[in-house]
Amino acid sequence: MLKNKLKIPDKTRKPFPDRLGSLVAGFDSRDGENGGSGAALEFGEELETIQPNGFGSDREFEEPDDGVEDECVRDEGATGGAGGGEPDLRARQRPNTREGSGPVSVLEVIAADEKRSDVEYEISQEQINLEKLQRIASMGLPDEGGLRATTWKLLLGYLPPSRKLWEKELSENRLKYAKLKEDLLISPSEFARRKNLNSGPCETEAGSNVDGPLRRHQIAQEDHPLSLGKASVWNQYFENTEVAEQIDRDLQRTHPDLKFFSGETAISRRHREAMRNILLLFAKLNPAIRYVQGMNEVLAPIYYVFSTDPNEQNAANAEADSFSCFVRLLGDSVDHFCQQLDNSSVGILSTISRLSELLKTNDEELWRHLELTTRVEPQFYAFRWITLLLTQEFSFQSILRIWDSLLGNPFGVQDMLLRVCCAMLLCVKSKLLRGDFIANLKLLQHYPDINIEHLLQVAMDLTPDTSSYRLSL
Repeated sequence: MLKNKLKIPDKTRKPFPDRLGSLVAGFDSRDGENGGSGAALEFGEELETIQPNGFGSDREFEEPDDGVEDECVRDEGATGGAGGGEPDLRARQRPNTREGSGPVSVLEVIAADEKRSDVEYEISQEQINLEKLQRIASMGLPDEGGLRATTWKLLLGYLPPSRKLWEKELSENRLKYAKLKEDLLISPSEFARRKNLNSGPCETEAGSNVDGPLRRHQIAQEDHPLSLGKASVWNQYFENTEVAEQIDRDLQRTHPDLKFFSGETAISRRHREAMRNILLLFAKLNPAIRYVQGMNEVLAPIYYVFSTDPNEQNAANAEADSFSCFVRLLGDSVDHFCQQLDNSSVGILSTISRLSELLKTNDEELWRHLELTTRVEPQFYAFRWITLLLTQEFSFQSILRIWDSLLGNPFGVQDMLLRVCCAMLLCVKSKLLRGDFIANLKLLQHYPDINIEHLLQVAMDLTPDTSSYRLSL
């Protein structure tokens, strides 16, 4: 056993943790475990925002040929041979393009209305049929009416299938989150103030009228700003300052093209403050992982969907609901953030190997060209794809659509995630077969705009690799 390593959830669990905090290390016994963190990923170490002098955060694609080579690719530039040969494993900016900006046909409007009616009907039942809801979600959820927010909460297990239990579950989880914030995000000075209030004014008043030199107040060890003890609130505060600063920097860079996240209005700042609370609380509850750069990208779609719910009460509690669902979502991939487990059967390298085998099963020609001929190892591009759940590869609207399919997959998020990653390779096959190491690496690290519906259909049609393929349980 590795000392101080992450407490790994039981792999026989359901695809998502079944209660708030079941992922976090030391959640049930944090009073005695606020100290050590194991040899885990350092926050901000693996996923660093790419600088303009790298491959570039603002992509300039070549003009497409007269005929589109691959059916699902709209624009396949960024495959030129220029550039350095070093693999770029860092995070990058997403394109500013938004899907669906073209004219909408009558048939598309009718199909959207039917889909909305299907979702409304399913979530209005007293007992939700999750299998039917998964099938509907995998085909894409409506953007309006708060239907995506409610459906995601159901698919993540945050809301129970029984509607009569919703109010009770929401109330309990929101109160639990408020208590966690009060206990863990309070400043040391506020902690001392509350402690003095609880002790009562009797002792102070008793000696306030006595003439003579003022007596020095006794300060408990855990209240002293210079204390190095693990129980010291000041020591814990200073330890988390660096994490909080990293979170603040990352939140400033989260979807800079969307004012919801990056604007300077009071509303935008409130959104960043709520996301900061979620990420900092997660870091404090998980000392073996803390915060890893890129977690802000995984949180962003959840918080956006919940915050834009037209139900005012749900929108007001978006922070609490987002924290709980963020914990559940990471429960299926938390091992990817723990460096100790990189080479284990549950680590990121094992998952990348499964992607490689899935590609080999479905297209051995492309697999041989990438890994044997051009030597483009899958970790050069798939590390970011998998750990960040594709949030760096597509426009924000496309991310929401892809996540509908990820969360709607009955075999778990990781199952569908690997299928989508494999489909991304197949959809640019002709470009990859013509490219060398540098051209292919640049293409996969700056994936072109694509027809998302076709991509997801290709992913669903893949043949699973039965030799190394495992389902999330």
